[in-house]
Amino acid sequence: MQHLDLQVVRRALEWSAAGRRIWLCTVLTTYGSAPRAPGSLLAVNDGGQWIGSLSGGCVEEDFLERVAEGAFFDPVSIVRYGAGEDPRSRVSLPCGGILDVLVEKLDADCAVLMHLRELQSALLGQRRLIREIDLVSGARSLFADGEQGARIARENDRVRIRVGAAQRLLLAGYSSVAQACAEFALGLGFEVILCDPRDEVLEGVLLDGVEIRRQLPSMFIADGGCHRDTAVVALTHDPRIDDLAMMEAVRTDAFYIGVMGSLQTSQKRFERLRRIGGLSEAELARIHAPIGLNLGSKTPAEIALAVLADILRIRRGIARDQL
Repeated sequence: MQHLDLQVVRRALEWSAAGRRIWLCTVLTTYGSAPRAPGSLLAVNDGGQWIGSLSGGCVEEDFLERVAEGAFFDPVSIVRYGAGEDPRSRVSLPCGGILDVLVEKLDADCAVLMHLRELQSALLGQRRLIREIDLVSGARSLFADGEQGARIARENDRVRIRVGAAQRLLLAGYSSVAQACAEFALGLGFEVILCDPRDEVLEGVLLDGVEIRRQLPSMFIADGGCHRDTAVVALTHDPRIDDLAMMEAVRTDAFYIGVMGSLQTSQKRFERLRRIGGLSEAELARIHAPIGLNLGSKTPAEIALAVLADILRIRRGIARDQL
């Protein structure tokens, strides 16, 4: 599964290297009904070729027409579609939706090439970046991103955009809860990978859109299967799978690590991880156990909902006491 934003940046890089001018568009904010989340990308070159998406199609068509007519020759501009839209736009969004789009004109030069290469490396999971754009001059800067939080932040004349790999959910072992988690996560736009070496457990399992690897999750993690945009969850109640996955996951940059079990089960697991796995208190503190928000969940779907809600809470940088 390839991240759409990565495809956009790769194609933009090819166009820029070939000497073509590019307009890079980023969804900044959405209100009401909007099919694409903030941070979504679209790129178009001066020959009319384009890749990516801003909405369901009507916005793209209007934008491409305006580029062909010679619009957007300032270094940077913001266009609003929907209620109170830019008077130059010719479309309205359904259900009262509003969409703000950042448009950057990128001439083919060495600075743009370097900038796009840095974005590509971030989208490949090599590191996470914050991209800052000056809305007056169009100047662009990149900073290392060491925290979780909103993908887009706007303050006065500056916009800060978090750039990283596609959100990945790594399911350490199959169970009915893992199946429900996979289904929820796919709907939320996660890349989902399931690792389980047990052929008898996976027999007859169908998970459309999920990459299934018949290997120990701990081996997949040790081989570099996690990056900073990965959530690792173990939901089998089998310590041979769950404990080993935790021991490897805490040595990665995964932004969320969780394992299913009651409070008593979790306490026993932590003791095993200290004694057998040699995990430090700082490493144990990274593990969410019991996993998920306390929603009184009982069924697999309810537990999965609590797990994904907690992952999103961490992803957005929201403390539990702020809920």
